[in-house]
Amino acid sequence: MLEIHAVTIDSADPYALASWWSEATGLPLGAGDQPGDDEVMLRTKQDPFLLFIRVPEAKSGKNRVHLDVSSADGGTRDQEVERMLALGARVFEDHRRPDGTGWVTMLDPEGNEFCVCRSSAERGAPA
Repeated sequence: MLEIHAVTIDSADPYALASWWSEATGLPLGAGDQPGDDEVMLRTKQDPFLLFIRVPEAKSGKNRVHLDVSSADGGTRDQEVERMLALGARVFEDHRRPDGTGWVTMLDPEGNEFCVCRSSAERGAPA
């Protein structure tokens, strides 16, 4: 059996992108991570953590793997979309439906896709 301990995200500037995701999620950077580092960790509450690594090539095409996120503190999907926009994300595709279901595919500052989904409360699921 395998255990997943990290999800790795290619980046032109690992520290800047990890810092953006730190602001978005409230999760801390790894101890000792500094601007200019080739690898920067975003420590999650439990594995897997997020690892941002420097790559020479720019992003091209759609990500084959992406993060789905939702509010951890009782906010709504739409509030999180607005918060991500304020942090510098962009809307890529809006899949919200009139009945309140759906999600919004957004792009982080380096163009990586992520989806903002409804919170547990909006889905009527236990938190």
